[in-house]
Amino acid sequence: MERNPKLIIHKQKLLHNMQTLVNAAHAQGVQIALVSKVVCAHPSAIDCINRSGADMLADSRIENLEKSVSDLPKLMLRIGMPEAAEDIVRASDISLESEKETILALEEAAAKLGKTHRVILMIDLGDLREGIFFRNRDEILDAAQTVKACPHLELYGTGTNLTCYGSVLPDRDNLGTLVSITEWLRAELDLPIPIISGGNSTSLQLLLDGTLPTGINHLRLGESVMCGVIPGMYTAIEGCYQDVFQLDATIVECKKKPSYPIGTLSRNAFGETVEYVDKGIMRRAIAAIGRQDVRVDGLTPIDPDVEIIGASSDHLLLDLTKAKHYKVGDTVSFGLDYGALLSASTSAYVAKETVD
Repeated sequence: MERNPKLIIHKQKLLHNMQTLVNAAHAQGVQIALVSKVVCAHPSAIDCINRSGADMLADSRIENLEKSVSDLPKLMLRIGMPEAAEDIVRASDISLESEKETILALEEAAAKLGKTHRVILMIDLGDLREGIFFRNRDEILDAAQTVKACPHLELYGTGTNLTCYGSVLPDRDNLGTLVSITEWLRAELDLPIPIISGGNSTSLQLLLDGTLPTGINHLRLGESVMCGVIPGMYTAIEGCYQDVFQLDATIVECKKKPSYPIGTLSRNAFGETVEYVDKGIMRRAIAAIGRQDVRVDGLTPIDPDVEIIGASSDHLLLDLTKAKHYKVGDTVSFGLDYGALLSASTSAYVAKETVD
């Protein structure tokens, strides 16, 4: 029996987005790590990454890297826990790091496993998520020297992350600071430090505009290839698809009811105080999907005559007043933003289907 709710992956559109952005980066001498995190390393996405021409496969979860079948170097995105060092070395070839304790744990694990593990030292340029704060040069140098002193580690690069927490957009100034820090480290340590990883999909606009600072030669792309947009600005990328993913849900009730609740109002099941608008009698429907399945505020009905009213854990309330042709048992379809895609991919209650 076909199962809804269902996340549909349009595989050829995904491959097109990946190849388009990888080719654009390679034309400027920039390597690309494609990130599979948002779809939990779904096999269709991994196959597209393998066929895209990307330089690395990246993910933030050890479990995803372990199950991903690929000949590409694997990059661990989430800075490591010291106790997970052996798993990190076993599952990935490269990892982003910022703490000496973890670096030393990685050295011990790499020695035990007989591997050389590459480290990209993360620098915080002001977004205030992971990385050594860029003004703390002594701490940066100390961490870099620690990596250099470890015989089973290689100081493979420096990197940064922007926008994800502090909403700071990448620009020529902050990424230029990363380049200058790397050049200083190269001189201080007499090491090549080949990679300068200039962030995630928010840095892509600089590349497409031709304004990416000289020296930035690596980006980590997830949302841009999956959703076809530049995060932060949420502008569509020319030549890319924005409808790679689609969420289908089944209508389980459809009735005419008032639009304003009747009785004394309180907070809803999530502790929220909701402002209701009295629109009179409306044709209301319930789709069999809810907040336990997906981040509802990231859904957009593909049919413009369908409107989302709200959601509980298991039910999505819809206004079908303008869409009178829908009935119980019909499927209603939605586009997803990055947050909705992440939650639907993670949910065990949402089936996944690949369409070629």
